[in-house]
Amino acid sequence: MKGIVLAGGKGTRLYPLTASISKQLMPIYDKPMIYYPISTLLAAGIHDILIISTPSDLPLFQRLLGNGAQWGCTFTYAAQEQPKGLADAFLIAESFIGGGPVALILGDNLFHGIHLINSLNRLQPLKGGHIFAYKVKDPQRYGVVQFDDQKKVTHIEEKPTRSISSYAVPGIYFYDTTVVHKAKALKPSARGELEITDINKAYLAEGALGVTPLDSGMVWLDTGTIESLTEASQFVRALQSRQGVLVGSPEMAAFSSGLIDRAQLKQFANQLGETPYGQTLLNHLENEIS
Repeated sequence: MKGIVLAGGKGTRLYPLTASISKQLMPIYDKPMIYYPISTLLAAGIHDILIISTPSDLPLFQRLLGNGAQWGCTFTYAAQEQPKGLADAFLIAESFIGGGPVALILGDNLFHGIHLINSLNRLQPLKGGHIFAYKVKDPQRYGVVQFDDQKKVTHIEEKPTRSISSYAVPGIYFYDTTVVHKAKALKPSARGELEITDINKAYLAEGALGVTPLDSGMVWLDTGTIESLTEASQFVRALQSRQGVLVGSPEMAAFSSGLIDRAQLKQFANQLGETPYGQTLLNHLENEIS
């Protein structure tokens, strides 16, 4: 399975912070925002990844991430000239996808929890589409999924004006080989965008959409606002300082997935020197030995 990180958009909700830089390059505590979705893909065993961003921001991502070899993966880059909606990513990525299954994750979404990783690992091989559902207080900001009494999905709606459910669809999606065909058949919504919700509806109409509700042991943060960006940094800081772990570390995700070995992880730690990030990597290696 290949992966796409959609890191485009103008980030207007974060102005003036993002007036001159992509929001996915903003820090969430001690790492660039884009590290977090990349780490989620690597932890799920996906190591052939396309980064989609604006033409002006792509060189900055390339400078930060390179070709991915340092983490045992491969990064490819593509430009989204205008923000035309999430489903536009599949049109941009058609040649990259190459007729196989693909995962799309949004560049401003942070996931943490073993439940998600276990669920992702069970999705291969994938037939149809698969999304997740997460209970939130403000579902009107997202695509929303509605269940019946038997927990079967009955309806999906994008940013509903009336409450139909408290279950939002987080920004990570898994699709089979038909997703590009479905994206090509879409028409722009009233917002002028190709909606990912319409992709999900197409799979649902075929009886081919799986939905996994995520429990309270799973954390999902959409970091597209000042409040949520601050909340995410506070969450990462608290977890790392209390547990001595790294959240959203591509190095740790690559090591845990077998993409890099102990020597490579130690090299990363030494390059980071006396920073807390580097010391945490070294501590992990030392604890493994003991």
